[in-house]
Amino acid sequence: MQNADQSPAHQSLRAAKRQALGLLLLVTVVFAGTSLVERGLLLDCVKAMAEAAMVGALADWFAVVALFRRPLGLPIPHTAVIPRNKDRIGVNLAAFVRDRFLDPPSLVALLRRHDPALRLAQWLGDAGNAGLLGQQAARLLSAALDTVQDAQMERFIRKAARALIGRVDLSGTLATVLGALTHNGRHQALLDDALGRLIVVLQEEDTRHLIATTIVQWLKKEHPLKEKMLPTDWLGDKGSAMIANALEALLADVAQNPQHQLREQFDAAVQRMVLRLQTDPDWARKGEEIRRYLQTNATLGRYVQDLWQGMRAALQRDLADEHSAVARNVHAMGAWLGRSLAGDAALRQSLNQRLESWVQGLAPDVAQFAAQHIQDTVQRWDAQELSELIELNIGKDLQYIRINGTVVGGLIGLVLFGVSHAGEIWRAVMSG
Repeated sequence: MQNADQSPAHQSLRAAKRQALGLLLLVTVVFAGTSLVERGLLLDCVKAMAEAAMVGALADWFAVVALFRRPLGLPIPHTAVIPRNKDRIGVNLAAFVRDRFLDPPSLVALLRRHDPALRLAQWLGDAGNAGLLGQQAARLLSAALDTVQDAQMERFIRKAARALIGRVDLSGTLATVLGALTHNGRHQALLDDALGRLIVVLQEEDTRHLIATTIVQWLKKEHPLKEKMLPTDWLGDKGSAMIANALEALLADVAQNPQHQLREQFDAAVQRMVLRLQTDPDWARKGEEIRRYLQTNATLGRYVQDLWQGMRAALQRDLADEHSAVARNVHAMGAWLGRSLAGDAALRQSLNQRLESWVQGLAPDVAQFAAQHIQDTVQRWDAQELSELIELNIGKDLQYIRINGTVVGGLIGLVLFGVSHAGEIWRAVMSG
């Protein structure tokens, strides 16, 4: 395994430091050399350039080093900026992410720019992506089954299920459900649907054949002598047609008449049931008995456990097959969803609006959670390690700042020397 100090990032940082240091040493040598030889206009110019370059290099060296540590280990104020301000950096970074990246307006604008519903439709429209969705769903379900298979996890689930059942008021819950179903006559709509389905069933040939067969069997059992004397098959056919037509007419009448007596009786029966569920102590006791039975009956518990284990084994066998039915169904569902979204602009708009609504509601809590996580994480970091990490990532650029400071300092020295010795330079140029 490669040592961290030998990584490309470390090597690149050390190379940049050597370049900056080498340039500083070069201008220092030039300055020292020009200070020891006989003075002249050209040498004075070179010396001024070297002196200014050296000062610029040292100043930038101090500024760069002061970010990460104390220069030369000296307790100079306002140095080791990053280690000393680590916690404040974490607080400010967390606030910046929360207020600038995860605020509701920014997230909503992001959604509107990218139209996630259309992107989802395009992604699912690719057969390979839909297949990948099926494979990943199968993998996740398999992992979930492996987790639940653990004995401790099974015990926890059984315990949680018993606790949940123990908190349920079966009688009151059924009353609430029925009350919701009957609110504003919703149960009448269910009755209409049921009546329509029954009429369709009565019109089917198989249903009429079943009625005829039942009539014939009843005659054979209850009136065997009459059955031998009468044309039972004819009676069965005619009887089934008569019964089916009568029932069909009755059901059609109920379906077409909102004030039909049977509807009123159905409504009254439902209301009585709701009232009994809410107030009848016998029903409450029965609900309590059922709840205790569900919680404590060992036979039922073993049956449910065996049923679950059989279902889990069947699921695991299917998921282990490369042609898994679960994966195929998820694949088909994903492809269907992609086609539905791609062909329905109103559906995409509705989905995007719902996403925006969710984001606006959830963003403040998510943003605060993320900000707190960033702040806590930065505060747990070691200050020196954080400083080294930042230096490793931006230190190379900072070394080029040192190099630029050396060059810029030299150019400034040249300009200042030219301005202060303009007369001498002019005379030297004119004299040849």
